[in-house]
Amino acid sequence: MKTSHFKLESLLLTIGLLLISFSGIAQDNQLSRQQKKEARRDKRYYNFQVLDTIIRSKGYVIEADFLENGFGIRKPVLSELNFIKVNAGDAVLQTGSSVRTGYNGVGGVTAEGSISGLKIDKNLKNLTFFVRFTVVTNIGIYDVAMTIDSDRNARATITGLTPGKLVYDGRLLPLGNSRIYKGFNSI
Repeated sequence: MKTSHFKLESLLLTIGLLLISFSGIAQDNQLSRQQKKEARRDKRYYNFQVLDTIIRSKGYVIEADFLENGFGIRKPVLSELNFIKVNAGDAVLQTGSSVRTGYNGVGGVTAEGSISGLKIDKNLKNLTFFVRFTVVTNIGIYDVAMTIDSDRNARATITGLTPGKLVYDGRLLPLGNSRIYKGFNSI
């Protein structure tokens, strides 16, 4: 009889210790979740500050992973050939394709010109930027409106004097980190 009573006591003691250790682990996980949330918030804010420096330096590229037309049809594209480049007071708007040749030699159109009317707005609550400017090129005048979040995800809408629009959906990179290939200027 003593052996079964001893086994029952040791079993209850083991269960009690396991419950105590599980509750301690749960508290540790809750603390680490809060710490992870704070770390993510701090990282987003740090990225926002770095992004502010990049945008204000006027030396960056939006490499598009997708292009979207005015009807909302999205197509995946090569980011090396489809981009918006801003370098000081100049900009390059390019579309391209790896399967055909176009006016620019890379299957699309390249418009290069000077920037005017640059406006940069910061949203500290959402940690986003809104950048707007006009590019005067040899093939037309284009308005560019970009929304960029702290993770460097960017969405840029290009409109011209004629109806229609083209949306570049991708990432913002500093000029030095970009891997774009610029074709010939379209005439």
